[in-house]
Amino acid sequence: MVQNPFIVGKPVPPEHFVGRASEIAAAFDQIYNRSYLAIWGGSGMGKTSFLQKLESPQAWQEHEMDSSQAVIVRFSCEIITPFTPSKFWGEILSLVKEKLADQSALQAEIDTILQAGQTTKDSLRQILRKLKAQDKYLVLLIDDFHVALDTNQEYDQDAMQRFLSECRNLAVHSAEGQHLSMIVTSLKRLNELGPKLNPNASPWYNHYLFLQLKIFNNTEIDNIFQTLRIPYLQEAIKENTGGHPSLLQTSGFLLHRDLLTGNAPSVDKFVSDFESVTQQIFQNIWDRCSEVEQTLLMLMALSALKGRLHKQKQFDVSGIELIFSQREGELIKLEEQGVVTHSVQEEKNIYFFTSSTMERWVILQLRQTDENWLQAREKVFLNLMSRQQMDKFTTAVKWLWKNKDKIPQIMEWFGKLVAAFPKGFILPISMGN
Repeated sequence: MVQNPFIVGKPVPPEHFVGRASEIAAAFDQIYNRSYLAIWGGSGMGKTSFLQKLESPQAWQEHEMDSSQAVIVRFSCEIITPFTPSKFWGEILSLVKEKLADQSALQAEIDTILQAGQTTKDSLRQILRKLKAQDKYLVLLIDDFHVALDTNQEYDQDAMQRFLSECRNLAVHSAEGQHLSMIVTSLKRLNELGPKLNPNASPWYNHYLFLQLKIFNNTEIDNIFQTLRIPYLQEAIKENTGGHPSLLQTSGFLLHRDLLTGNAPSVDKFVSDFESVTQQIFQNIWDRCSEVEQTLLMLMALSALKGRLHKQKQFDVSGIELIFSQREGELIKLEEQGVVTHSVQEEKNIYFFTSSTMERWVILQLRQTDENWLQAREKVFLNLMSRQQMDKFTTAVKWLWKNKDKIPQIMEWFGKLVAAFPKGFILPISMGN
């Protein structure tokens, strides 16, 4: 059976992982030097897939490193509910024990530590000393580290501060730290998360090298779609996905799926299925945005919609450029999350959605709002814009409510794809591996 190489709904397995060559190389440099790396990027950027790739024996071979010297442990902080430092160190020790199946004495020592309860960084130091004696070292691949930077009923700000200080102490000030490399992922840069810094101490995160996972570049998109061999669709797919990894995987999955089932894919079905499958991706991105960021995206979507309506008399959103110029910080964060991008025109940054599909999704969200929603958000709007600008914005939103039939149909948002999709299209996909 021919397998679909595109993965939807779960991380991409190492054998299908494509791209991120420089980021992978940087990660192995940090592992080689027993150093620390903080990977960050928005929802769906492939952080978990990245860690799975680092764990794979093939990746170690490709970077000419001996994985037999390393004890590699990977887990997500999301499995620790509620998060506490003791559970964190305990999870590490439990997984290290699993990796040492042929070393019963060391396993027994770990069992003794775990049974005593209240594991700490010193518990891990004890095991690191044992690994050192065997000329081994520990590699921690920790996903969703942002969970450790949020309080809960059992984990307050003081406890968080102590935990982060322990992590730094282990990395920088302990001899055992020379036999440990730690790579963490988070949704945002670590310096944007966590507790307020102590002005009399080093930042808790400054032993990490920071590295962002961005949307894929043209070369990476080429590599992802080389199996499909559809250069005439590539530019159109790039426009609709913006190079966002999850959206690219969804596009490839839908196109390849039709080949596997013996169907010639139609553009209508592809567009319909793509919009349906990606709803949750956009919802996740939207939910992680602040109210200010959401409002900026709404303004951006309304401005783009005005252009799509051509010369029809509709609404006025002029002046939003001034709002954007005053909110560069939020726009930069949205760009870092892979939601928007920008071009420079007449020495000004012009922002727009990386994915035209998400632009449409935001319009559909606006169309479902009502007067209560507008009133509830008035304070947020006035924080961003003048009363006159807010009146323009609310007028535009109300226009959407009354003119749902004038909003371009879904196929217009996929215009470039529709034009590129040949009639009677049959995918020229290799049936090999």
